[in-house]
Amino acid sequence: MTLRAVVKGVGHYLPTRVVENAEFEATLDTNDEWIRARSGIERRHFAGEGETTSSMATAAARAALDMADLGPDDIDAVIVATSTADLTFPSAATMVQAQLGMKSGFAFDIQAVCAGFVFALSNANALILSGQATRVMVIGAETFSKIMDWTDRSTCVLFGDGAGAVLLEAEDASGTSDDRGILSTDLNSDGTHRELLYVDGGVSTGTSGYLRMQGNQVFRHAVAKLSQTATTAMARAGITSDEVDWIVPHQANIRIIQGTAKKLGLSMDKVVVTVQDHGNTSAASIPLALSVGVARGQIKTGDLIVTEAIGGGLAWGAVVLRW
Repeated sequence: MTLRAVVKGVGHYLPTRVVENAEFEATLDTNDEWIRARSGIERRHFAGEGETTSSMATAAARAALDMADLGPDDIDAVIVATSTADLTFPSAATMVQAQLGMKSGFAFDIQAVCAGFVFALSNANALILSGQATRVMVIGAETFSKIMDWTDRSTCVLFGDGAGAVLLEAEDASGTSDDRGILSTDLNSDGTHRELLYVDGGVSTGTSGYLRMQGNQVFRHAVAKLSQTATTAMARAGITSDEVDWIVPHQANIRIIQGTAKKLGLSMDKVVVTVQDHGNTSAASIPLALSVGVARGQIKTGDLIVTEAIGGGLAWGAVVLRW
């Protein structure tokens, strides 16, 4: 028998404040048409007073627990993928652990920017396969509105806030690609591309800093690296693109999503797209899209799913799982 990390619940949280593209026209040389044409984004959510990365992550985790009909003490571990934790330390994950009321277990953050959830999912899978945990709550949560330079129209219109959560549980399986659960993972990074996407703050500067991005260069790397990592993960899972029911990509830019689907030979009819409503929510975007895909009735039990993401670092990766 083979052990698999199987999805038992999913949930998400979005701040109540919705920001339409037109709202930026009062302060920036931009408009709705310009933003839509370059990104596919129509609106995004911004955290309001009292809404933090950890509070949004906790709300998403509670929704996932409710779907699984489980409680906080049924979880062995919490992993939060984020680049915008409430504080430098302690981790957002330990804050979620406390807010959920977990009496035991362990919690930690993973920081791989927009690829964070893929890295977190892979680490959760490893914890389960190694026997260190039976149930792991994997969360992506971000408040990128806190690190935006509101004078930079090339970046500040692209990002949003939110959280998504997936609860994984160990299950015995046959060891074939027909199994439910995570079938394969592929992780990569290349630190020589640091200047393409970074925040110009931290302990070395004494400031929280602002996000800086060379959008054209990031785009050039994204399509090639995303299609490569998805192809590698599919090969490791022993499946082909023809078998895939859904791609659930990082929701950064509709043109990147379209370009990656084309390189993989898949129709956009097989892609879960939420970028128009959420913008780029970094590590939260894939679990948000998974949760929305389930709520829409797109993703169903037994569906074969490929998730892929790329973020600052550069860091990129993919996960193949059967729902």
